[in-house]
Amino acid sequence: MFEHNNQNEEMTHIEDKPKEVINEEKQRIAKQKKPLKGKGFLSTVSAGIIGSVLTLTVLPHTDYYEDLAQPKVEQSAVNSAQSGTSSKSDITPTQVSAGTGGDVASIVEDASQSIVGIVNYQQQGSRFNGAAQDAAAGTGSGVLFKKEGNSAYIITNNHVIEGASKIEVSLYDGEKTEAELIGADPLTDLAVLKVDGKYADNLLEVGDSSALRAGEQVIAIGNPLGLDLSRTVTQGIVSAVDRTISVDTSAGETELNVIQTDAAINPGNSGGALLNSKGELIGINSLKISNSGVEGLGFAIPSKDFMPIVNEIIETGKVERPYIGIGMTNLAEVPRSYLRGLPDKVESGVVVASIDNTSAAAEAGIKEGDVITELNGKPVENAADLRRQLYADLKVGDKIELTVFRGSEEETISLTLTSNAMVN
Repeated sequence: MFEHNNQNEEMTHIEDKPKEVINEEKQRIAKQKKPLKGKGFLSTVSAGIIGSVLTLTVLPHTDYYEDLAQPKVEQSAVNSAQSGTSSKSDITPTQVSAGTGGDVASIVEDASQSIVGIVNYQQQGSRFNGAAQDAAAGTGSGVLFKKEGNSAYIITNNHVIEGASKIEVSLYDGEKTEAELIGADPLTDLAVLKVDGKYADNLLEVGDSSALRAGEQVIAIGNPLGLDLSRTVTQGIVSAVDRTISVDTSAGETELNVIQTDAAINPGNSGGALLNSKGELIGINSLKISNSGVEGLGFAIPSKDFMPIVNEIIETGKVERPYIGIGMTNLAEVPRSYLRGLPDKVESGVVVASIDNTSAAAEAGIKEGDVITELNGKPVENAADLRRQLYADLKVGDKIELTVFRGSEEETISLTLTSNAMVN
């Protein structure tokens, strides 16, 4: 606009001059208006050079470049020690997976209200002098998942509440209440708590873990390292489904079928939720590999395994399983000198360490020191293998045959399985 006004003013002044002068002035003005040759080319080259410099110096420091340079797995982990929000106004929530579910922030906002903190109180001091009192012995996580009548139910791990004289639940809004232990199953590391139904405004929907595939994205929510970091969120992928691992429990060594994930699971996350891309509960976080230098190896009990156990606990207060009535030790852990007469060819099995005098084992004539090598003709590798065969393939009332070595003598002993619910 400024240039246009100046041009009109100059044209007005030259109209009063002689015709020859006017023509010369018009030609001079026309030459001034024509762009110089090469100027546009130089401008283009200059812009390209400047753009290249900016690209090389600025791009490596932007989030876009870092997203390309860093592995996806590393980016999905959330550091619970970080706080604050980004100053960028154009950032949108990360999608869990295209076409399914919603954004991470919305899923977490909804699901977090169903995640509770659990404090295990145990009596300390002497009961005899009146000095015994409840003291916090550990913390963990739990999931509100069901409401029935005036009661709400929470899933957690058995090791979170084991040995507790009192269990306290910390809710989403900070309110605390005492919980009742409905029942627990050490072999699957599951427990169910009950609280007043008024606390069940938000329940987490249970999904189908059998539909999971390796590579799917998952979200873990729990309370790592105590309630100060309550409802910490980490994100990762399913590293493997149906992974079998050996676990030492208060009921003995057992094998658990688990979901393996690289979402960060730390002490205190036990009993927390593993969610799929729809925000559904598909696993209860339970274990991690804690060896030095090992990262990204966390494990969760899948919903297809924990739901039958949880429902049975709610209905009966316990889990009924076939019961032989023996305490066991892995043969590989017993010095050979204690097993006099056992043939060298016997390299695997379980040693009977103790016997319930009212059990089927005692009635059938099994004795301490016997070595069980087969169940119904199938080799028994160790105690976890014997339990797996018992609980996966057999039921209360079934008749079984055990291959037993007593010293150098091999024999077959038959017995009928009873129920562990009859114990005590």
